[in-house]
Amino acid sequence: MHRFQPADYRTFLRLWASSPKMVGAIAPSGKMLATLITSEIGEHSGPLIELGAGTGVFTRALIDRGVREEDLTLIEFNKDFAEMLRSRFPRANVLEIDASKMLHCAVFEKASYGAVISGLPLLNFPLHRNIVILKNAFELLRPGAAYYQFTYGLKCPVPRRVLDRLGLRARKIGTALLNIPPASVYRINTRRLRR
Repeated sequence: MHRFQPADYRTFLRLWASSPKMVGAIAPSGKMLATLITSEIGEHSGPLIELGAGTGVFTRALIDRGVREEDLTLIEFNKDFAEMLRSRFPRANVLEIDASKMLHCAVFEKASYGAVISGLPLLNFPLHRNIVILKNAFELLRPGAAYYQFTYGLKCPVPRRVLDRLGLRARKIGTALLNIPPASVYRINTRRLRR
């Protein structure tokens, strides 16, 4: 069973130095943030997608909550992180792709996922890319399932106009103050139609 290693910081910092906008943080997410972002998920959640899985901190928290490793699809664009994930979570499905292109993968054909957990640095991406990522994610989620996103910013990283355009709503579920830096988590759902 993998637990976070000091060597992870060296790998993380090396990759951050080469591409800070793609990595999006100065340190790997901590245990408190992992606990918060996975707090509404359990063994009942069924198959899950993790976007920007990085070193696997959220992945480990999901498994600790009872999610079966083979029910996890981990999307990681960075080759070094993807290799790390494959060695740490050999029964998970690790896809080394851009998250905005996930609908092009045959693995997602006729899929119905229970949640998406995102470690993507949405604030570093162009708005149109965020729209595509969210739209694709909600095409893969079953009705009522949620997309969980963390941010180092002071408000939801998905602007109100994008939420409105896609028929979504965001609710802050908490802040991990002891994470470095502190981070907040938002649950994003589709809006219920009024009768």
